[in-house]
Amino acid sequence: MTTKSILVIEDNASNMKLIRALLEIGDYRVIEAMDAESGIDMARRYRPKLILMDISLPGMDGIEATEILKGEPLTKDIPVIAVTAHATENLKEKAFQVGCSGFIPKPLDTRTFLQNIERSL
Repeated sequence: MTTKSILVIEDNASNMKLIRALLEIGDYRVIEAMDAESGIDMARRYRPKLILMDISLPGMDGIEATEILKGEPLTKDIPVIAVTAHATENLKEKAFQVGCSGFIPKPLDTRTFLQNIERSL
C-alpha cells in the first residue's frame, strides 16, 4: 500500500461512497471494510496510515474493534478516528478512552473533512 492509505470501516454503503469520494479528492488510497472483523484483518495486513472507524457496526462495534487494534503491537500505533451519527459526549469520551485520536460526527461536514484527516496524520 502507499504511504497515504486510509482504512475505512463503515457498514453503510452511502457513507462509504461519500467518504471514499472525499478521500480520493485528497489523493488518498482507500481500503474498505464493511464490519469490524474484516477491518481488523485489513489493518493487520495493510497497516494503513489512518483508520476511520464507524462506531455503530453490526456484530462487534467500533469501540471494541479499536480496543483490539490498540492492544496489538502491529496496529497499536495506527491513529483511529471514530466516526458516528451518535455523537454524544459519553460516546466521544469512551472513544478517546479506548485509544481514538479523533472524533468526527455524522453527517459529515464535507467542507472540513479532509482538514480533519490531515490534522490526524
